[in-house]
Amino acid sequence: MAAAPKPEEISHPPMDQLQGLEYCIDSNPSWGEAIALGFQHYILALGTAVMIPSFLVPLMGGDDGDKVRVVQTLLFVEGINTLLQTLFGTRLPTVIGGSYAFMVPIISIIHDSSLTSIEDGHVRFLSTMRAVQGALIVASSIQIILGYSQMWAICSRFFSPLGMVPVIALVGFGLFDRGFPVVGRCVEIGIPMLILFVAFSQYLKNFHFRQLPVLERFALLICVTVIWAYAHLLTASGAYKHHPELTQINCRTDKANLISSAPWIKIPYPLQWGAPTFDAGHAFGMMAAVLVSLIESTGAYKAASRLASATPPPAHVLSRGIGWQGIGILLSGLFGTLSGSTVSIENVGLLGSTRVGSRRVIQISAGFMIFFSMLGKFGDTQTSFIYTSLV
Repeated sequence: MAAAPKPEEISHPPMDQLQGLEYCIDSNPSWGEAIALGFQHYILALGTAVMIPSFLVPLMGGDDGDKVRVVQTLLFVEGINTLLQTLFGTRLPTVIGGSYAFMVPIISIIHDSSLTSIEDGHVRFLSTMRAVQGALIVASSIQIILGYSQMWAICSRFFSPLGMVPVIALVGFGLFDRGFPVVGRCVEIGIPMLILFVAFSQYLKNFHFRQLPVLERFALLICVTVIWAYAHLLTASGAYKHHPELTQINCRTDKANLISSAPWIKIPYPLQWGAPTFDAGHAFGMMAAVLVSLIESTGAYKAASRLASATPPPAHVLSRGIGWQGIGILLSGLFGTLSGSTVSIENVGLLGSTRVGSRRVIQISAGFMIFFSMLGKFGDTQTSFIYTSLV
């Protein structure tokens, strides 16, 4: 006789699931629609992949070429980790991307006196990158051990939204002054982007074209395209010709200098920056970020299961997902992505916005990440596109 299911393995009651969901985790839209939705998830993940290196690489002494290589490497590893998680981890429709939680310990490594004393900018960049790699490799052992030993399955039973929300909120509020004010650096582009996305996704979502809710389903893709075209029109018309240099960098579409710095074809590979260096102080600081990532991802997995109308992940599945996420952080350290990996909260939110929870869509987005990360100039055309529209 089969054993009775455990309480945590029982599906949500119907009223607790997301209402109006058209495609759940195992049902798939048509290939054309799935590819378009996957590209939209890729565009959203690309925003984070651009913002983190754009902030950290200049602090390390790197130039635009270094920034492009880090963005490509981060995208490549994000694609691999997303495929591993959707195929072998929790198997939920979640994008595994870079995390802002790792920025605090990475900034502390950047400001280490032994690294700031290096005068040559490129040498300082490589030395700092190797130090970050070593810290990520050591810190990844926490998630690998907790995940595959099933210890996290025991710990996760005691977590509640009341305990998890403050931890995640502290991470977000701590980095608020680094993220949201960027919108204000070019208000004539940032504010229209926010207004347009809210209008399309919330107030015009009932508009249908051939029985397809186009504005609700593809709000982000349409908004980014419209705003970039608007920004390019301002640039081409000379609207910023007599403005300060800082304004031009933030508002013009031809100032990112990413496309010209990118190689035509570049495949990221492990230890491409050199052999990692290890320091106990750096590793302990990174471990704190890994613990925050643990809690963040646990909450994100539960949210993704609800938004995809999937069975709430049992404790052993959550633990297995954390184990694979630890391998993702290990890969981040080996490749040199300048960030650890965690579940992308932005992409989980996009599941709810589009009301499409298909796992195939997320796997297609992972394919876009891997493909465009290897095609330097073509991939960085979109990076420059996102740099203007989102960053």
